[in-house]
Amino acid sequence: MNNAPLVIVLLTGSYFVGLAVLAVMAPAKARRFLSGFAGSALAHYAELSPRLVAGGAFVLQAPYLLLTDAFSLFGWALVGTTACLLVLPWGWHRRFAQMAVPRALERLGWIAVASFALGCLVLSCAALGPTGAPA
Repeated sequence: MNNAPLVIVLLTGSYFVGLAVLAVMAPAKARRFLSGFAGSALAHYAELSPRLVAGGAFVLQAPYLLLTDAFSLFGWALVGTTACLLVLPWGWHRRFAQMAVPRALERLGWIAVASFALGCLVLSCAALGPTGAPA
């Protein structure tokens, strides 16, 4: 059995928890981090690679996670939105981010709560497996 999808799912869950901790402990750094994704063509394309890898990992690992259907949908949503971002000009992503990110960052506390909850959900569902019993 290939453990790479599980490792990537666990890293993704840890990323969300880490983002929440950063948003609470160092909000200025979190704001800079979240503001940088569509700042240049390089940043735009660098963001897409881990999104695609994470999405694929969720699709492959979903049958082995609690909430299988939800994680399969989440993985396909990541893959699909990444595919859209790959074919659209990066400038469109940048313009959208310039409008949306400052508004979202006004609610950084809620982003931290949601990120922490999502990260804990991912890690818990990976630990419990599809039956709800520890894997």
